[in-house]
Amino acid sequence: MTQHFTITELAREFDVTPRAIRFYEDQGLLAPRREGSSGLRRVYSTRDRTRLKLTLRGKRLGFTLSEIRDLLDLYESPTDTVPQLHAFLATIAEHRQVLERQLEDLTATLEDLAQYESQCRSMLAGNGAASDASDQGVLPDEREHDGGGDGNRESAAHSERT
Repeated sequence: MTQHFTITELAREFDVTPRAIRFYEDQGLLAPRREGSSGLRRVYSTRDRTRLKLTLRGKRLGFTLSEIRDLLDLYESPTDTVPQLHAFLATIAEHRQVLERQLEDLTATLEDLAQYESQCRSMLAGNGAASDASDQGVLPDEREHDGGGDGNRESAAHSERT
């Protein structure tokens, strides 16, 4: 016998709102059966439950709805899936590169914060003047904060000339 689920049951199980489930339905990722005299009651099958689970997993991994749709098509395709698997592997590799770059950026930012925190604590312990913090390199100057690109060097040079 096939198991069926209500929107409330799925929302509770996957910790999402019923509105989110309806959104995925509107996007064509889920296709519940309609019941009741007015056809307003949604009844989700085990297939819909699995598709929702894969959709949420894809979302958590940072995939777009289009990429999730491709993943769902792969899941349901009983025929030769080799080309689809290769395409999906390429998508995974692309996401991995993006996440690795973000991780590098976050790591560098955390290192900067730790350095600034340490310097601030040292200054406070040594009764250093807070007004000297910028001069001593504790606080990032505007060029560092803005990315330190060529445009910033030009504006800094312009400031020194004027």
